Amino acid sequence: MAPRAKSRGELFDLLKRRGVTEDIANAVLYRLQEQGHINDEEFARAWSESRQRAKKLSKRTIATELRGKGVSQDIIELVTSEIGHDEEFSIAMELTHRKYRPIAHLESEIIRRRIHGALARRGFSSSVINACMREIGI
Repeated sequence: MAPRAKSRGELFDLLKRRGVTEDIANAVLYRLQEQGHINDEEFARAWSESRQRAKKLSKRTIATELRGKGVSQDIIELVTSEIGHDEEFSIAMELTHRKYRPIAHLESEIIRRRIHGALARRGFSSSVINACMREIGI
């Protein structure tokens, strides 16, 4: 398995943990950025697409993860603004269908609680969650 790309913030933290001074770490990272080896915007887009596809996460959760990786707020806003409401709803519906199939035989209140919890844990808004519930008739 290849190592994943890292944001500038993650690399800075890694260098600091290894005892590199802030001045040297910033100089090295600036040089790598100039050469195109570090690009937080590309990193954020790739992270966002991967998390939507594999984990079915909302843009709010993706923004939180990117913040934790040291990506600037401007880049986070740019990348998450590219996720439209329809796209987020589609991701939530995929997750809803995946969660619904194995529990379809249960009482509707139990189904509702479980699906609501799964969507909420992934950061979807209540309006998206309620729209998904209406779509599957719960």
